[in-house]
Amino acid sequence: MLGTLFLVATPIGNLADISSRALQTLEMVDFIACEDTRHTGKLLNHFNIKKRLVSYHEHNENSRTEEFAEILKQGKSIAVVSDAGTPAICDPALRVV
Repeated sequence: MLGTLFLVATPIGNLADISSRALQTLEMVDFIACEDTRHTGKLLNHFNIKKRLVSYHEHNENSRTEEFAEILKQGKSIAVVSDAGTPAICDPALRVV
């Protein structure tokens, strides 16, 4: 069975603007792919979410995209987030989607 790739929108300034559905998704996935692990780490720490973070940005998007495809084939779930807003608009997530 294939895993699931979630695109999760994050707040653009006020951390309280994140949706409850986004928080539920971040809590249940196997790991989170993000542009900057420090930035996303602050968001996760604020909501006490403890998940493995993997960097995913323009400099590693080719190798990471292949890696994520293999992980999804193993039935695991991945949440992709951008530093602010919705992933896949103007960042590396576009390639994996």
